Amino acid sequence: MQLRLVTIDEGSKDPTSNSVRIMNQSRGLPMRLLGFFLLFLVIGVGFSIINMFKIRYLGTNIVQGIKSCFREADSLKDWIEPPSTYMHTLDDGELFWRASFVPQIKEYPFKRSRKIAFMFLTRGPLPLSPLWEKFFRGNEGYYSIYVHTMPSYRANFSTTSVFYQKQVPSQVVEWGMMSMCDAERRLLANALLDISNEWFVLLSEACIPLQNFKIIYRYIARSRFSFMGAFDEPGPYGRGRYDENMLPEVSIDQWRKGSQWFEANRQLAIDIIKDLKYYPKFEQFCKPACYVDEHYFPTMLTIQSPHLLANRTLTYVDWSRGGAHPATFGKNDITADFFRKIQQDHTCVYNNQPTSVCYLFARKFAPNALDLLLRNSTQFFGY
Repeated sequence: MQLRLVTIDEGSKDPTSNSVRIMNQSRGLPMRLLGFFLLFLVIGVGFSIINMFKIRYLGTNIVQGIKSCFREADSLKDWIEPPSTYMHTLDDGELFWRASFVPQIKEYPFKRSRKIAFMFLTRGPLPLSPLWEKFFRGNEGYYSIYVHTMPSYRANFSTTSVFYQKQVPSQVVEWGMMSMCDAERRLLANALLDISNEWFVLLSEACIPLQNFKIIYRYIARSRFSFMGAFDEPGPYGRGRYDENMLPEVSIDQWRKGSQWFEANRQLAIDIIKDLKYYPKFEQFCKPACYVDEHYFPTMLTIQSPHLLANRTLTYVDWSRGGAHPATFGKNDITADFFRKIQQDHTCVYNNQPTSVCYLFARKFAPNALDLLLRNSTQFFGY
């Protein structure tokens, strides 16, 4: 008994105050928990009210965007549909990798309209676009359009234009340098993302169509070959540009030259964008006065797929005036006789048969030629 009293006396002078303190602490803890709970409740209600106003005044895009993050492809259509917008964040390596996918089964398990991809490589504006608008009119579903400009340029086409929002992510292009071929490969890769694109035509802002759409579509679709020039030219502007450092990938006997403006089928387009073997050699050893856009594709495809090349271009260009650039045609050149000579006074081979229809496009036309071209397009071109 004494021991217990001594312990109590030594452990606390006021046992009653100890009990009160313990009781107060036990009451304080639930009060703090209740306060935290109320705070979170107020914050949650606040966020809910804000989201309700966003949905009410900004639409349902926010909710749909969240849902789309978790959406899975549940049909074949989800896999084959082309991108809803041309502007994406893929770099070239990612884009080329994605575009190089090839089905192993050649027969398509669905109906598709085979399209021509018209790819415009430009500095900026398309001054002849009204003529192209007239050319494309009424042929929806059989063509696609892709435009590569300088990165800083933003087109201002109306929502009704066939060129509206047809720009692809672009990079700076230097004449005669590998960046020119990079831009062409970038156009091909973006066009390959649409599985309905079967043929790919490279054009400039100074190009015009020389025939109506149906004739051009039928001519390209029925051809057993793709139209890319690939010549073994012995002079200083052909073999004279060859560098022995191209060995062993490219020998001088394989060196070819051709027009930059080409038409390629889907198989050749994939071969171009997936190339890792020849690209480094041309990038390093074909620089002015070796103009890589005249040699890279013709040489590579001659080595890989010579049996698929018609070995000529579909785009008429006049080099007869000499110089580093072809002739430019202005309003004074726009006559019926001028176009008759281009359309009829040539002979070439089409599907191993001679023909006078050799050119479907022509360049270079100045902006001041547009009015006469539009006014006479039915007479000159049939559209």
